[in-house]
Amino acid sequence: MAEGAMTWLPEASSHAMRIDILLAGLVLISLAVLGLVFGLMLLNVLRFRAGRTTDIVRAIAEHKSWWFEISWTSATLVIFFGLFLWATQLYVVAFRPPAGAIQVYVTGKQWMWKIQYPGGQREINALHVPVGRPVQLLLTSEDVIHDFSIPALRIKHDVLPGRYQSLWFTATQTGSFRLYCTQFCGLAHSRMTGTVTVLSAADYAGWLNGTPASGSLAMTGEALFIRSGCSGCHASSRYAPDAADTSRAPSMVGLYGSRVTLADGRAIMADAAFLHDSILDPPRRQAAAFATEMPSFRGVLAEDDLAALVAYLQTLSPALPPVAGN
Repeated sequence: MAEGAMTWLPEASSHAMRIDILLAGLVLISLAVLGLVFGLMLLNVLRFRAGRTTDIVRAIAEHKSWWFEISWTSATLVIFFGLFLWATQLYVVAFRPPAGAIQVYVTGKQWMWKIQYPGGQREINALHVPVGRPVQLLLTSEDVIHDFSIPALRIKHDVLPGRYQSLWFTATQTGSFRLYCTQFCGLAHSRMTGTVTVLSAADYAGWLNGTPASGSLAMTGEALFIRSGCSGCHASSRYAPDAADTSRAPSMVGLYGSRVTLADGRAIMADAAFLHDSILDPPRRQAAAFATEMPSFRGVLAEDDLAALVAYLQTLSPALPPVAGN
C-alpha cells in the first residue's frame, strides 16, 4: 500500500494486529472500568441526594453488599493481569529474531539515520527490506538518545549511544512507510525522518544488486581487524593459528553465538550486542579465563567501523553464519 493511499495506519507487519488488539483491549477495559466507577458515583449522588428521608437512606445503607465491589474489582484485576502477561509475551518475542533474519545496522546521529546492509550497501534516512522475510535491526547512536519508530510496522525502540539495541519485524505489505525519531534529540529533531520501502523478493534482490557497495561489511571488518591490531591477540580462522597468543585473549573462532563466562561469574550469550560492548567497554565483558585487560576502542572506532567488525566476527562462527542481504 502506498503511503499516499493510506486512510488509516496500516497493519504492515506480522505482529501489528496482535499489538493493535492488545491496545484496543486495554482501551476498552479502561473505558469499561471508568464507566462503572463514574456510573456508581452518579447512582449514589441520585440515591443520597438532599431531600431523601433519613429512613430511606438508612435502609439503603443497611442493604449494602461488599460482594459486588469485591467481584468487579477482582474481575478487572484478573483482566488487566492477563493483558499484562500478553504484553510481556509480545515484548519478549520482539527481541528474539528468528533464524535467517537479515541483519541491518542502524546508527542514529543528529539528525539522520545511517543504514548499513550486510552486502556493504549504505543509505541515509532510507531503509529497504523484502516483504515476508524477518529483518533484525541493530540500533545504536553516535551522540545522544534517539528513538527509532516505524508506526505502520508497530515497532519503536530507544537508541542509546555506545550500546546495541535489537528488534525485528516481518513486513507483510509492499509500499512506502515513514520512519521517525520519537525522542527529542536537538533543535532539528523534527527533520530526523525517513522512508521504509518494502519490496517484493525479486525487487529487493534487484535493488541490492543495483546499489553501489565497496565490499561487504564483513570484508571491511576483516581489514579493520588487522589494521586495529586485533589479530595480534585474538586468533581468527583467516590467519595462521600461531599468529595470535590465545593464552592472553580468547579466539574469535566460534565466539559468536556461544555462552561466555565473565570475570564476575555471569554467563552471557555472545550476540552482536556482546561483541559491540566488548570492543567499547572491555572490562565489563572480560572473560573469566583471561587476566589480560583489553584496551577500550571508545572514541577510536566510529559506529560504522564497529558494525563492520561485528559483521566480520559473526562470520568466524561456522555454525551461525550471518545472513546475507540477498
